[in-house]
Amino acid sequence: MKKSVKILWITVLSLTGIFLLLILLVNFRIIGSMPSMETLENPRAALASEVIAEDGTILGKYYQVDRSSSDYNEISKNVINALIATEDVRFYEHSGIDPYATIAIPFYLAVGKKRGSSTITQQLALNLQADNTGAVRASNIIRRGFQKMQEWLIAVRLERNFTKQEIITLYLNTVPFGDNVYGIENGARTFFSKDAGHLSIEEAATLIAMLKGTNLYNPRRNPQMALSRRNTVIELMEKNDFITEAEANAAKSKPIVLRYNKIDHNKGLAPYFREVLRDELKDWCKNHKKADGSEYNLYRDGLKIYTTINPRMQLYAEEAVDHHLKDLQKIFAAQSNIKSGSVWKNWQTYIDRYMKESDRYKAMKDDEASDDDIKKAFNTPVKMKVFAWKSFTEPELNEMDTVMTPIDSIKYMRAILQAGFMAMDPESGEVKAWVGGPDFRYFKNDHVVKTRRQVGSTFKPFLYCFAIMNGMSPSTVLPNEPVSFPKYNWTLSRNSEGSVGGSITMAGALAKSLNLVSAYLIKQLGPQAVADFAKNKIGFSADIPPYPSISLGTPEISLYEMLQAYTMFPARGIITKPIYITRIEDRNGNILQTTAPEKREVISENESYTMVKMMQGVTGPGGTSARLRFRYGIQSEVAGKTGTTNDNTDGWFLGFTPQLLAGAWVGCENNFLHFSSTANGQGANTGLPIWAYFFQKVYADKTLKIDDKATFAIPQSINSEFYQNFEENYKPPAEADDQGNGGASDYIDVNEAEAEADKAAREREKEKQKEANKDKPAAPTTPKAAYPTQPTKPQ
Repeated sequence: MKKSVKILWITVLSLTGIFLLLILLVNFRIIGSMPSMETLENPRAALASEVIAEDGTILGKYYQVDRSSSDYNEISKNVINALIATEDVRFYEHSGIDPYATIAIPFYLAVGKKRGSSTITQQLALNLQADNTGAVRASNIIRRGFQKMQEWLIAVRLERNFTKQEIITLYLNTVPFGDNVYGIENGARTFFSKDAGHLSIEEAATLIAMLKGTNLYNPRRNPQMALSRRNTVIELMEKNDFITEAEANAAKSKPIVLRYNKIDHNKGLAPYFREVLRDELKDWCKNHKKADGSEYNLYRDGLKIYTTINPRMQLYAEEAVDHHLKDLQKIFAAQSNIKSGSVWKNWQTYIDRYMKESDRYKAMKDDEASDDDIKKAFNTPVKMKVFAWKSFTEPELNEMDTVMTPIDSIKYMRAILQAGFMAMDPESGEVKAWVGGPDFRYFKNDHVVKTRRQVGSTFKPFLYCFAIMNGMSPSTVLPNEPVSFPKYNWTLSRNSEGSVGGSITMAGALAKSLNLVSAYLIKQLGPQAVADFAKNKIGFSADIPPYPSISLGTPEISLYEMLQAYTMFPARGIITKPIYITRIEDRNGNILQTTAPEKREVISENESYTMVKMMQGVTGPGGTSARLRFRYGIQSEVAGKTGTTNDNTDGWFLGFTPQLLAGAWVGCENNFLHFSSTANGQGANTGLPIWAYFFQKVYADKTLKIDDKATFAIPQSINSEFYQNFEENYKPPAEADDQGNGGASDYIDVNEAEAEADKAAREREKEKQKEANKDKPAAPTTPKAAYPTQPTKPQ
């Protein structure tokens, strides 16, 4: 044998041996990162967890990659045919590796042509590696060689463990379609707003065309290139006899018609709710284990979270909040101190803090900019996009391009009115709608459960309820006179709107929200007893200090907790904890958790009905919520309470019908940004209209089955005649004002008054000694107005 031939054989055999050795080393996971057999037999592609509404609508997803999963029979044949015609025409013939395509690679490389040889099974192998190890197609030729060996081995194993249908289904569930969208079902819903089983030839070809380059052939970004590549796919489908020539010509003649609808956590229904839910689910995942002992992963395990949110009610709630805030913001922005910016005169520390919290400041600090340069930049006008009300039905329109200094933009955005709104079934506790703010894109803070504000007069029903439990009745006549609390150094001298004197029934006092009567009641009942009732019986987690001022609503409580407490009125004395998750399932449909209502009896059925009747007076003639009837046309049975806090800082309305309980809060993030007049800032003008707009739409939508003719059930043990005409001792005006929990001039510091009286007496005694001939003492000093020891302003 010639020496050259011998060397050739040695070289060939050596290379073959090395290749086989490498294959063995890769196969036995000595080198590289081959997935285990268990992983291959049970492939678990990262799957987005879905938040599902009451009617099955997908409200949103939690994902690292936005991926969905489909079964083979849920995928259109057009998709499967387009995929095979384009990517792997011998898919049903090979066993994971296409020998013809593999052998042809060197010849194509020799003539300078690039040709892919990976089968669908091999591409699936790479996708699975990406899911398990984060691997991507290597650019280095040596690393790509090792990767190719792994793909071959994985492909062979996949072919041994799965049918062809299972392989092609798994591939279509793991493949990317651009815009961080993974899986054929998700691709179909995102680009064409339909499920994968109903894709036409041209739609299927458009999606499969994107596999060659998800950005290059994205029809949203490059429509012409996408159209050209789509037609190439259609031609390949015809060439490989998957469609006829006529079908191909018809499909190619059609333009690409997108119905793009990508689920974005900033958009869609209930974004604030989904974000609150996300935090709760993260904790749930930490406390729940899978069969293998590992924690659930919210972003990869494909959980299905079924919620109580009603999509139609949610839409009506969001429109109601936007509708009213859009109009109310105009009034607020026109207020002189807001318009001129003078409201910020004494709050420079806040401006400095917000500046330092901004991305612009942090970026400049990272670039080592000096404080002077940063200050200059923040006072230099620049182009920017800010939130602005333009539409209450199309939220994406609510922004504008403008030019202003970053400092001015901080002041502008902080002066945007915020709101929280929630609606629930008071019997079952099911939350039907949740709006945490005006626009989640710009304002992330949720004002339903995460914000605690002074509740004003919405706290009074608990005080009046405690009075009913202690023997009083709606007809009990109470004095509307100044009330002193020497023990607490507090005297309430008049109602917020200035009235004082006379007497009124307890029902009339609640309807008109009279602070003097509330102060009288808490003096009779005892601040400690009322605080204990609120804290221990009702169950508020917020601090309820045992001071007389809680009768006027000084405690800071979330809207969520207030609505939970209010359930005891329409639900016959039983408090029901709001629930918004009905069950959680894993990706295979196994139920991991179900949620049942948590109920506890707090007051009797008779006491709850008494409160319902009294709170109906709030919405009647002369009540603080009378405009619900004459302005918004709500004629159904409604009970509720307005609330307004110091300086019109917070405006509330909580109201319920026999079937539905809802509440709204309106205010700014900062307490010093508030309405200057009660007419504009009271709860009847801020929170109530949101409630009214919501119920107008709910009543109009008969599919929701919320009956505007429904009535509150009367307990059998109650004589309904007892509840008639108990408000006749006052003549109702058009509507009473609810002016909150008072201002400085409403209070007298008892200690200061007594001290000044003592001082005057001592001076009189001195005068007597000095001037024996004068027997007239010096006039006492007028008591000084001051806040009570317990502060009434939010801290």
